[in-house]
Amino acid sequence: MGALKNKLKHAFAVDPPGVADPTPQQQVPVDWICREIARRRLTTPAIAFLEMSRPLNYVGAQLGHVMAPGIWALARQLTYANYKHFLAFLELRGSMEYFCQRIEHFEEEFERQKSEKPPTPTESDDRPDDPQGGP
Repeated sequence: MGALKNKLKHAFAVDPPGVADPTPQQQVPVDWICREIARRRLTTPAIAFLEMSRPLNYVGAQLGHVMAPGIWALARQLTYANYKHFLAFLELRGSMEYFCQRIEHFEEEFERQKSEKPPTPTESDDRPDDPQGGP
């Protein structure tokens, strides 16, 4: 009876509350997805979608596992390995919060890089001064 009790002791355990920390293998695809979202300026819609779908992240990961054979047939092996690591991270309870934080981090990074770039000359700055104001 003691062995059965030990097996069932953590049968219904859930992840601790808070942000989930990805493993180094999971970090690569997660950061790639977050970076692409921020690069394409989709931060606000992505965060809104993630917040709305937060209760369904585990179901979404399971759907991804169902689609895995099709992904395996179409993707390169490295891409498929990253896909599996991404799904494993998506199953964690705090993964949505981590996604939101990383997307915001990359958005701030892109904004900082944009502000550090020197301004590009406009067309009017390239033209020689024409006293008559014509083209």
